[in-house]
Amino acid sequence: MNTHATETSCIALIVAAGRGSRFAAAGNPGAPKQYRGLGGMAVLRRAALPFLTHPKVSGVRVVIHADDRALYNEAMAGLELLPPVHGGEARQDSVRLGLESLAGQKPGAVLIHDAARPFVDAAIIDRSLEALTRHPGAIAAVPLADSLKRGNSDIVTAAVEREGLWRAQTPQAFRYADILAAHRKVAAAENMGYDRGFTDDAAVLEQAGGTVGLVLGSEDNFKITTEADLARAERQLLASLGDIRTGFGVDVHAFGPAGEQSHVTLCGLQIPSPRGLVGHSDADVGLHALTDALLACIGDGDIGSHFPPSDPQWKGADSAVFLRHAASLVKARGGVIAHLDVTVLCEAPKVSPHREAMRGRIAEIAGLAIGRVSVKATTTEKLGFLGRGEGIAAQAVATVRLPADAF
Repeated sequence: MNTHATETSCIALIVAAGRGSRFAAAGNPGAPKQYRGLGGMAVLRRAALPFLTHPKVSGVRVVIHADDRALYNEAMAGLELLPPVHGGEARQDSVRLGLESLAGQKPGAVLIHDAARPFVDAAIIDRSLEALTRHPGAIAAVPLADSLKRGNSDIVTAAVEREGLWRAQTPQAFRYADILAAHRKVAAAENMGYDRGFTDDAAVLEQAGGTVGLVLGSEDNFKITTEADLARAERQLLASLGDIRTGFGVDVHAFGPAGEQSHVTLCGLQIPSPRGLVGHSDADVGLHALTDALLACIGDGDIGSHFPPSDPQWKGADSAVFLRHAASLVKARGGVIAHLDVTVLCEAPKVSPHREAMRGRIAEIAGLAIGRVSVKATTTEKLGFLGRGEGIAAQAVATVRLPADAF
C-alpha cells in the first residue's frame, strides 16, 4: 500500500477513540470493544483491512484514545498504516482532529469509518467513492424494511411512515476539503456556545450547506455495540469462511545424556526431567508438530522451510516463535484457527499433571480460546524407541477455516 497520499488520492480515517460506554455498561469491563478479539484478530484490525487492500485507498490512519497506544500497537502490528493520532472528548472532535492531521497529505477524498464495523466490503467502498463525482459527500445506508412504531413506555402511540427512511452506516465518503471546512465551521460555532450534537459526519456536512448522496450499504456491515453484536459478528465471520482445511504434523526428538539438562520443553512448558531433548531449538515436539499442522492447512511448507536448522539464529530458540508465526500466516490469509489437537507419545515425563497448563500456553501463543485446544498423551506400551525411553514424539491436527477465495 502506498502511504504517501497525493492531491487526487483517498485516505481512510478509522475512528477508534471511543470508550464503548454502552458495551461496558452491558457488563464488559476491560479493553474497549474495538480491541476485542474477533476470530483471533482485533475488531479494529478487521475494520481496517478492507481499506488497506483496496486499490483506490492510498493510506489508512486510525484515530485512537490517548490511553490506548499499547492496545493499538498490538492490534495493528505489521500493517502499513499512517501513524495514529489522538482523538478528542467526543466522536465529532476525534474526526476533526483526524481530518486536521491529514492536511499535509492533501488527499482528494476521505473515507470516515467506525472501528466497530468489521465487515465493510470493497463494493461499498467503490460505491461511496463513485458518488463523490456527483456530491461532496456520500454515506452507505440500508433502507428500512420493518414497520416503525412510536411508543410511550410499553404502549404503541403511532405508526411511523418508513418510506424514504434509511439506516446510516459507515464508511461515509467526502471530498476532503469540504468535510474539513465543515468540521471547522461547526467547531467554531460550538466555541461560540452553539450545541450541535451531530450523530455523524454527514450531518456536519449538511449543516455547513453540503449535499450528501446515498449509496447502498449492507446488512452485514453492522456496528458492534453490545456483547450480543460481538457474538453475531463471530457467527457471521465463521459463516463467511467456508473453506475448511485440516493439517497434520509429526515431530520426534531424542533424549540427550543424563545430567546435561534438568527439564524438557513440552507444549510450551519446561517440565522437570533427568534428561533433556536434543534439538537445534528448544526441541519442543508438541509445538513443532502443531506448527507443521498449521502450515499444512495453508500449503506453506513445513517448519524447516521457515526456520532452517542450519540457521544459527534459531539455536536454542523458544518454539513459541514458530507456532506464533504459523498462526499469523493463517490470519494473514483471512483465516481462523478452529481447533488445535496434539498427542504426546512418551514413557516419561507424565503429561497429565501439566495438561491444563499446556492447553493454556498453546492457546495463548496461537491467540485462541482454551476451549479450542486439546492436549492428550499416551505411551507405546514399552514398544520401540519411545517405549525404551529414548525420546518423545508428538502428533498434531489443526483445523482452519479460510475464505473461499483465499487461494
